[in-house]
Amino acid sequence: MDSLLPSWQRAWAGIGAAGEGDELFAQLKGAYAEPQRHYHTLQHLGECLAAFDNVHAQAEHAHEVELALWFHDAIYDIRGHDNEQRSAEWARDALRSAGAPADAAGRVHDLVMATRHTAVPSGRDEQLLVDIDLAILGAERARFDEYEQQIRREYAYVPGFLFRRKRRQILEGFLDRPAIYSTPYFHEALEARARDNLRRVTAR
Repeated sequence: MDSLLPSWQRAWAGIGAAGEGDELFAQLKGAYAEPQRHYHTLQHLGECLAAFDNVHAQAEHAHEVELALWFHDAIYDIRGHDNEQRSAEWARDALRSAGAPADAAGRVHDLVMATRHTAVPSGRDEQLLVDIDLAILGAERARFDEYEQQIRREYAYVPGFLFRRKRRQILEGFLDRPAIYSTPYFHEALEARARDNLRRVTAR
């Protein structure tokens, strides 16, 4: 069995969508396997879903959070600036077409938009989702270094000096926050290691 299928089936049925969502499931898996991706792949999706398994009981709308994870990087145009918006709209429209309640589809849309990381998340579900998406920052050193290499490959077209400058600005933005993680679970588990990882990379 596909290791991601139980997550999909649980969330799809839980949100009240009709059928099995098999076609959409295949489309999403295909999207995460696109050749321009090196980090925003099925590996990242699988890591996010595994992290969610540890905290799903903390969510107010667990099925919406799980589906938002499925869609949060569904559209990934390396040169695009509206990936999250397009992903959020795809999620909302697909769920509404499958008969999911409008309020639930709207929550999934809003959760996906939170992964723009332009503001500190608010609300329990938004905080959980964003913390899961940022869990890679607190990964073990080998996985974090692999992640940094994967991001660089995604932006291979950007000159090295410019990539390093922009990347440092992004990572320092997380370091400058009073807390990288908003939920007690992820703060306790990952905050210290995430800060160590970020300081090490930005000091290069």
